Amino acid sequence: MSSNLPRRVILVTRRTRLQEIVARHNTLAQARFTIEHLGADFGDYLREDEAYSASLRVTVEALQAWGRWQMVDRTLLANFVFDGSDIVVALGQDGLVANTLKYLDGQPLLGLNPEPARWDGVLLPFGPADLRVVLPEVAAGRRADRAITMAQVKLSDGQTLLGVNDLFIGPRSHTSALYDIRQGRSAETQSSSGLIVATGLGSTAWLKSVVTGSMAIAGALGGPARDAWQPLAWDAPHLVYAVREPFPSRGSQATLVYGQVDAQQPLVLRSRMPDHGVIFSDGMEADFLRFPAGMEAVVGPAQRRGRLVV
Repeated sequence: MSSNLPRRVILVTRRTRLQEIVARHNTLAQARFTIEHLGADFGDYLREDEAYSASLRVTVEALQAWGRWQMVDRTLLANFVFDGSDIVVALGQDGLVANTLKYLDGQPLLGLNPEPARWDGVLLPFGPADLRVVLPEVAAGRRADRAITMAQVKLSDGQTLLGVNDLFIGPRSHTSALYDIRQGRSAETQSSSGLIVATGLGSTAWLKSVVTGSMAIAGALGGPARDAWQPLAWDAPHLVYAVREPFPSRGSQATLVYGQVDAQQPLVLRSRMPDHGVIFSDGMEADFLRFPAGMEAVVGPAQRRGRLVV
């Protein structure tokens, strides 16, 4: 292959809500009937789909001018083989960027906001129209990027899972999670609704809601109420864990409910759940690891880091 060829660009896309519901109900007419029958605004589904389609057209035109590119739906990421020289572009919400990052190993990722009026786009600093200018700069190494710390869980059977925002460890349904938890010399048995281990990127997401709720409850009960939650830096070398709804009893404790996790002090959990324990990352519940009784999980920062172009 000639070294003069441009670097390959991988465009990661996702289906819109309209596409999802049409796939479920087979036709646009049936999808419209279902949504309107429930009292929702079907026009909003249409507007979102039209905006995404328009952004996709602009993005594809830029990539066609570039020359070497390939489009991949987010559902195929787990089995897609990226090359080390690839440049990756994600067109979608922040969640698509996070979901894509955990399948990369040092490749730069550009986040494109398909509809700024709808999506805040913390991880989407560019629009489709910017691609013609930004892409050559990335390929030439003239564009800055931010390092993203990821979380990793390793199971005693050898399986691993990365998380860009967070990892959830707990029950598959609305039941109690039973497990032993250990960090350093501290250890106890817990019963809870599961725990979250968040990265710096995820410290503004699920973890923030858990901490905010806990602080509000403490304030309502007369304790110190603090609302100044300080998120971590995206490249922070440590993670933060929080146990959801810990239940103290004769057989369970609730002391190790919040803290930092780093490479020197990983979080170690051993499942006591016969068959309903799971671990998933970044809200992708369908893509999970089983966490049955006896299985040990070691959680800490991943050696691999993401690169988000800014």
